[in-house]
Amino acid sequence: MTIAEYNAAVDAHADGIYRFALKHLRDVDLAKDVVQESFARLWVKIEHVEGSKAKSYLFTTAHHVMVDEVRKGSRSTRMEVHHDNLRTTSQSQPDLKAVLDEALATLPPIQRSVVLLRDLEGYTYEEIAELTALNLAQVKVYIYRGRTALKEYIGALDLVL
Repeated sequence: MTIAEYNAAVDAHADGIYRFALKHLRDVDLAKDVVQESFARLWVKIEHVEGSKAKSYLFTTAHHVMVDEVRKGSRSTRMEVHHDNLRTTSQSQPDLKAVLDEALATLPPIQRSVVLLRDLEGYTYEEIAELTALNLAQVKVYIYRGRTALKEYIGALDLVL
């Protein structure tokens, strides 16, 4: 990969990786760190990664970095998150985005990743299998189970609206 191809990869994929990480981690700073770490790892391997495979390499790396962050974060609780649960709001209707984010938070990390890659980023099952190092059947099962869990959590749409 050349430096020009690396710069093109930054321009083309930074926003997508950021959206993927933000949806998965729900933390702006951590999402930015994931993007930064993904591109830093690509830079270290610049001579070994083909320009045409940069997107796959970046999303795979981002996925692994996010899994590491989730594991690291499960050992500690951020004070902001702890105190958010104590706040009360006077909203008359639930915020659909908030409900969806809460539902996504209930999923195991691998299910959340594959559902977000499929439904938010629009990747094919084959691409998701390549990005996450799972086989095609596992990807389909995780997506099915994730969507089913989301439906059960959210319930009937008219109850939310």
